[in-house]
Amino acid sequence: MTKPDKPIRVHLVAGGFPRGSHAGHDIDHARLQLLSILEDVAPTMTSVSGDYNDLGDWLPRSDLLVTYVAGPFPDEAQCDRLREWIEAGGRWVALHGTSGGKTVPLPDDRPGRMMQRAAHHELLGCFFLNHPPIRRFSVDVCDADSPLTANLPSRFEVEDELYLIELCAPDESRVLLTTSDLAADDEAPRKFGFTYDEDTSVGPDGSTRPLAYVRTMGAGAITYIALGHCHTPSTNIQPWVDESVAADGTTPLEFRGPWETKPFMTLLENAIHWGIEG
Repeated sequence: MTKPDKPIRVHLVAGGFPRGSHAGHDIDHARLQLLSILEDVAPTMTSVSGDYNDLGDWLPRSDLLVTYVAGPFPDEAQCDRLREWIEAGGRWVALHGTSGGKTVPLPDDRPGRMMQRAAHHELLGCFFLNHPPIRRFSVDVCDADSPLTANLPSRFEVEDELYLIELCAPDESRVLLTTSDLAADDEAPRKFGFTYDEDTSVGPDGSTRPLAYVRTMGAGAITYIALGHCHTPSTNIQPWVDESVAADGTTPLEFRGPWETKPFMTLLENAIHWGIEG
């Protein structure tokens, strides 16, 4: 991979909801790590926002969009603008909570909340259902020929939130990473976080779930990577973790999880290269 000769214009969205909040994540750490990778990979001119409110100001002049969010999502008008930009050749590296969005109360006055489908899920190509408590799990590289998975081992382990994501456009999505460490009948996600009616993230074999994919749209493309949780003592909202992380279930006060592993950092570097060399 070579660095381009001219600066690449990048727009980075990193923030939580409500606006300016951490929303249970160490947004600062993720933002700094991503900016550092951008600086190392290529000459870049990077604008930074905490949400999508000023997307219209930055997107037209950007070659690459990178998002690490916990709550913010583009509205329908912004999705239309994003789609046009991608189809014209833009690339979007979407991480972790980008597949989330707004939650709503359950019908029939049942306790709890569930994720609400919105326009950005259709555009992004996936919909977040929930995740079990932070756990250690294996990640399988199922497309070793992609530049996004270059230099990754065929399997690696992480401690992270194991996202249950439904592919909204499976026929248009080239799956890069999967996990089979959570069976369809595992009740852990049902007892934690948000409620969902049907587990639409699991494959026909009852265990394989997508964790990353690339989706081509016109002259541009989107890659989504579900991994990436991190928190500090002041930003943590995890009530407990799986015993594979802490035997007594106590949540680590500071958690960097995948951000402290070589495979995840390699994956991010690959994604940035993919975005700027598109």
